[in-house]
Amino acid sequence: MKILIVMDPGILVPPKGYGGHERLVALFAREYQRVGHEVHLLVTAGSFVEGCITHAFGKEGFPPKHSDALKAIPTAWKFLWAHRNDFDLIHNFGRLVYLLPVLNKRVKKIMTYGREISKRNIRYINELPLNNIVFTGCSNNLVSRGNVAGKWKTVYNAIDFNKYQLQEKTVAEAPLIFLGRIEKVKGCHTAISIAKATNNKLIIAGNISPLADEQEYFKQEIEPYIDGKQILHVGPVNDIQKNGFLGQSKALLFPIEWNEPFGIVMIEAMACGTPVIAFNKGSVEEVVDEGCTGYKVNTAAEMKDAVHRIHNIDRRNCREHAKKRFDVKVVSAQYLSLNR
Repeated sequence: MKILIVMDPGILVPPKGYGGHERLVALFAREYQRVGHEVHLLVTAGSFVEGCITHAFGKEGFPPKHSDALKAIPTAWKFLWAHRNDFDLIHNFGRLVYLLPVLNKRVKKIMTYGREISKRNIRYINELPLNNIVFTGCSNNLVSRGNVAGKWKTVYNAIDFNKYQLQEKTVAEAPLIFLGRIEKVKGCHTAISIAKATNNKLIIAGNISPLADEQEYFKQEIEPYIDGKQILHVGPVNDIQKNGFLGQSKALLFPIEWNEPFGIVMIEAMACGTPVIAFNKGSVEEVVDEGCTGYKVNTAAEMKDAVHRIHNIDRRNCREHAKKRFDVKVVSAQYLSLNR
């Protein structure tokens, strides 16, 4: 099968640093290619995925300039119309509007969402003549917020579990970890309070948001508590560092204050054998298996109690259970089966 994967321009595929969907695009492209398909990518100029054919689509720079984002639309239309009969499947991780030229063509299409879904756009598109298109969201929770028309399926996000090492045992003084962008809705301030209340060290790994209000949040609610002893901020981490920090930690704290569409960091932790303690919002209900890969809680008091029970979770079983659900081989097969 000949497959085209599309992603908004701005971040390289795979990304150098931040880029959640861009990581997924690279991951699925390699897996589709591994199982025997010819894979093309319409992605940011300069991208490279081994074994795949890339087509330049806009320049690197995030967030992209508004003018560049607008230019991307006719560029995508021109490419898709010119190649409307060349592909067996178009898997779009970018903007829905890119698919307009091929909406009523026989080519199979998957429109994948990993962020909030515009119900208005979905209603509009589904009033047009459609052929062979499936909409997917990365959690039931996300799908429930956009499933207003059309054919919808839930397909979870994935990682390559072979890239993560199981740390089967941790020492009694092992730290807790918070990994993600440091912004208020991610709840880093709560992670700090939980670490202090349970007398644990906390590793804070992740970039500080460049937005003015988030910069103020960091200065007021996070930075004063970073002492380099109990509360440590190690900044953004690469894949090797991530493996190390997650593996050495007794639990990942995920005290979100919003409806997270998925939260890939949760399955990255599980892949290292590290259980997750998360506020039960958004996708958490689906991603965390209670008592097996972590604990779902509703309050800071419950999170504190879960920290004291984290030793009851078998780390090897945590990884193996998550692998059966979220490994790229499993999830890519689910995508490829959608249009059969």
